[in-house]
Amino acid sequence: MIGKLVAASLLTLASAQLLAAECEVTVDSTDQMTFSTKAIEIDKSCKTFTVNLQHSGKLPKNVMGHNWVLSKTADAQAIAADGISAGVDKSYLKEGDPRVIAFTKVIGGGEKDSVTFDVAKLSADQQYQFFCSFPGHIGMMKGTVTLK
Repeated sequence: MIGKLVAASLLTLASAQLLAAECEVTVDSTDQMTFSTKAIEIDKSCKTFTVNLQHSGKLPKNVMGHNWVLSKTADAQAIAADGISAGVDKSYLKEGDPRVIAFTKVIGGGEKDSVTFDVAKLSADQQYQFFCSFPGHIGMMKGTVTLK
């Protein structure tokens, strides 16, 4: 009986860890202006979702920096354009921009950053995009975020 309880407890713990893993993703970026993924699906059961951004390149952030920004698809281009004047130290994002749902700071080669956001900010009937707001990068460094 005790063996069955221990096995059931371990199975429950393993299941909880697997479910937690679905509420997190690691996205790699490179000196070639690419993200390792073009689509992120977030399960509606997640209360929060974490994006871990890493930069596997070697160039510094002022030369080839990358960040991860989440917004409605319709707002992405305008956010990137408005953020250019903010500069690298403000992650090329206009301070307090209400169109930005979540973002990481701009990182350079060998660096990492992460962001955790409330999934309740997303709606299944809305289209979302993630992108890099470093000037000119949004053309190649973007993808979709879907609430499923």
